[in-house]
Amino acid sequence: MDVDRYKIKQNETVNLHNIPTFCDIAIEKNEVKQELFPAVIHEMKSWQEKLYAEKKYGLTFVLQAMDAAGKDSTINHVFSELNPSGLFVKSFKEPTSLESSHDYLWRIHKALPARGEIVIFNRSQYEEVIVTRVHQLLEKESFPTSLITNHIWEERYEQIMHWEKYLAQNGFPMIKIFLHVSKKEQEKRLIDRISRPEKNWKLAFSDISERKYWNKYQEYYEELLSKTSTSYAPWYIVPADDKWYTRYVVACIVVKELRKLNPSFPTLDSHVEEQLKQLKTLLEQGQIYKVMED
Repeated sequence: MDVDRYKIKQNETVNLHNIPTFCDIAIEKNEVKQELFPAVIHEMKSWQEKLYAEKKYGLTFVLQAMDAAGKDSTINHVFSELNPSGLFVKSFKEPTSLESSHDYLWRIHKALPARGEIVIFNRSQYEEVIVTRVHQLLEKESFPTSLITNHIWEERYEQIMHWEKYLAQNGFPMIKIFLHVSKKEQEKRLIDRISRPEKNWKLAFSDISERKYWNKYQEYYEELLSKTSTSYAPWYIVPADDKWYTRYVVACIVVKELRKLNPSFPTLDSHVEEQLKQLKTLLEQGQIYKVMED
C-alpha cells in the first residue's frame, strides 16, 4: 500500500470536496480483512516491540475528524494488539477550568510520549484552530482581547508548526491523520447510534447540532490541512466512509513511520553477554539453584 497518495505536501492547496471519502483503489474487502490487515498489524507489533526496547524515539499519531468519522473504532482495531506498556491513548475533550487557565498547548504537551512509547491523540491541539474558531470561543475565554486580531489563526498555525518541529528535532515525531467522512455517511452513522440501544451511549446531542456547521468545519479544515502539513509533521487525509479500508490505511501509515525510525533491539556489552551465556549453561545443567544457594 502506497500511503503517500493520501499525504498532503507542504503548502498544497486542499479541497475536501474533491478528495474521496471512500476506498479509491482496486482492492477486495475480504482480502484486506483476512490477509493484508492482519499482516500489517503483525509487522506493527514487531516494530513496536523494538521501539519500546530501544527507547530512542517517542511517536505521536494525531486523529482528527468530523463527528462519527470513526476515530474510536479506528484506534480500537489498529492499536489493540500492541503492547499496552508502550501505548497510550489520550482523548482531548472540552478543556477543564485548570486547562483553560494555561496556554492551549499546555495540556497537549503533558500527554506526549516518553522515549519508546507510542501515543494516540483522539483530537488534539488542532481543536484550538477548529472548534474554538467555529464557535468563537476565544471571546468567551479569559484570553486577552488585545491579542484577538485578524491574524490570530495564522499565528496559531505558526506556533503549532514550530512546536511540532521542536518535537521532531528532539526525537518525538508527530504524524497527523484526518479521517475524511462524507456528510451522508455521517448522517447514516448518527441515525444508527440513535436506532440501536447498544450504541445510544455514543451519541451526544452536540453531534447533531454540530451538523449545521458542516460547511464551516470543512472550510477551516481545508485551511489548516493546507497550512500545517510539513515534512516533519505531515497530514494524511484518509477516506473514512469504508471502515475496513480506513483501518487498513491507518495501520499502513503507522508501519511506514515505524520503518522510517528503524528501531532495533539494544545490543549487550560483551561482559553482560558472557554472563548470560553462563546463566544459560547453568540452567540447562540444572545447577542454577545450587549456585544461588551457595
